[in-house]
Amino acid sequence: MNERLDDYLGFHGLKQSLPLDYKDLLRFDQAVPLLDQEGNDTHWQTVFFSPADIGEIYDSLKKIYALLKTDGNTSVHEHLEVARVDHCLYGNSKPFRVRIINRLNDNYDHYYVKKTDASRIFGLELEHLMSPDFIRYIVHGDTLIEEHIAGLPGDDFMSHAETTNEFNQIRIAKEFVKFNERCFVRLLGDMRSYNFVVDLTPDIEGNQYRIRAIDFDQQSYEGRKKFYLPQFFKENNPIINLGFKHMNLRTVEQYQMEERSLIAARVKSTLSRTQELLNVMRNSTISSPEKVVQLRQELSAHHGTDSFLECKNMGEIVLNNINLLLRKDFKQSIMMLGS
Repeated sequence: MNERLDDYLGFHGLKQSLPLDYKDLLRFDQAVPLLDQEGNDTHWQTVFFSPADIGEIYDSLKKIYALLKTDGNTSVHEHLEVARVDHCLYGNSKPFRVRIINRLNDNYDHYYVKKTDASRIFGLELEHLMSPDFIRYIVHGDTLIEEHIAGLPGDDFMSHAETTNEFNQIRIAKEFVKFNERCFVRLLGDMRSYNFVVDLTPDIEGNQYRIRAIDFDQQSYEGRKKFYLPQFFKENNPIINLGFKHMNLRTVEQYQMEERSLIAARVKSTLSRTQELLNVMRNSTISSPEKVVQLRQELSAHHGTDSFLECKNMGEIVLNNINLLLRKDFKQSIMMLGS
């Protein structure tokens, strides 16, 4: 985090004072493993706080939920309770997940408390500006609050994708092509199956599918081009296999072009804010010089242009990638059929 990014967050209302910090949740004194419905370890643990702390902490967590969901209107407190706080020891951010339950109807919602990180903030903002979905989050010093992104975890979805009917399989493969495109344009890395969810919407004679990233730690950090292409992760092979089964090169290229057009339209509709964000990225250090050199060389070879070789940091590389998209000079890998 630097002063430019801090100013950007403040200008766009993303900085707010919170009654609790990430480090406050580390005061738990007990924890038990959280198992799924089949008794498998989820890599999360449910944490418990001392009687002296629990009242203050839970009240603060309800206030944070109100800030995230109702712009701070605390009238919702009366029928909300903190049902559970979970802690994940797996991954970079080591997040806390807070479950909020509505006593009136037993419906529940979640949000996450994480440590602030520049790459994660840039990832959230680019997702908000360039994807089909909006993202809500709050930053306060070293603490990041993120809304829960609903959907079926990608790795769970993979186990059922090949058993649905052919019409749904085609739609799943189509959406993965588009998701692959979105990640590569804005350089969001590490999108293997457990870092995204699949949102299913029933439709006439089948389902519509939307793949949504849920982990933004690897925004423009890695030096390898393939790291930004979900098609190259073996964890995603079940969907890749659907692409082999149902698509040819012309179909894939059509879906890639459709998604590039949509991304370009989103960039143009938020041009001022997107330019502001990219200027902040260009003045931020979010990766090592070695990785910057590697990525600019690989993208230069991929796109057949020397413009990447002049980039000094990851922000400039992302900007150049987006400019190629806007000029319709962006070249994609031959999705599903080798590169």
